[in-house]
Amino acid sequence: MRGRFITLEGGEGTGKSTQARHLAAWLRARGHTVVETREPGGSSGAEALRAVLVDAPVDGWDAVGEALLLSAARRDHLRHVIWPALRRGDWVVCDRFADSTLAYQGHGHGLAPETLEVLYELVAGPFGPDLTLVLDLDPNVGLMRARARGAVTRFEALDIAFHARVRLGFLDIAGHEPERCTVIAADGDEDTVTARTIKAVQARIEAWSADEGMLTGRVS
Repeated sequence: MRGRFITLEGGEGTGKSTQARHLAAWLRARGHTVVETREPGGSSGAEALRAVLVDAPVDGWDAVGEALLLSAARRDHLRHVIWPALRRGDWVVCDRFADSTLAYQGHGHGLAPETLEVLYELVAGPFGPDLTLVLDLDPNVGLMRARARGAVTRFEALDIAFHARVRLGFLDIAGHEPERCTVIAADGDEDTVTARTIKAVQARIEAWSADEGMLTGRVS
């Protein structure tokens, strides 16, 4: 099977980074070569922009500025990490991608989705994830988890109304693209959420295998 691009999305404290690691390990155990990456970041240029974005004061950037920085970082990430990996036939597991921009800068901060669509088209064209796992959790619980880790990021410092809009944004994206997105309840312990995540990916892999078998005349 060719390499696939899988993204994990969700609000603060939903456990995306942890589940991305578990998923990558599970895929490797199945014999796949896996590139683990993240946004913003993932490449040297994008990591530099991540620092500029994340380490700024809460009011350091408005929605437009954030979207422009994220778009520049995404372009570097795609050119230097994601696209080369997929061309090699590797699988890519990414902690956040463009859905986070739409949820945070769009639904959260009110930037017009049409503006974000133009930026994404410029950066990535028709390219997109094969599968997106949206980890869903009450933002009050998520923020408690995130803040318990220690230092609070500029996004975690925003009010609960913002995070509620972000959550609804992710659910809206998933509702409009059910063929790409699967919502995973993130309210259990780590092992429970991992089991839910792996089950969803396993089901999608079986569907991909069946589709590829039909295209090549094989029955898997």
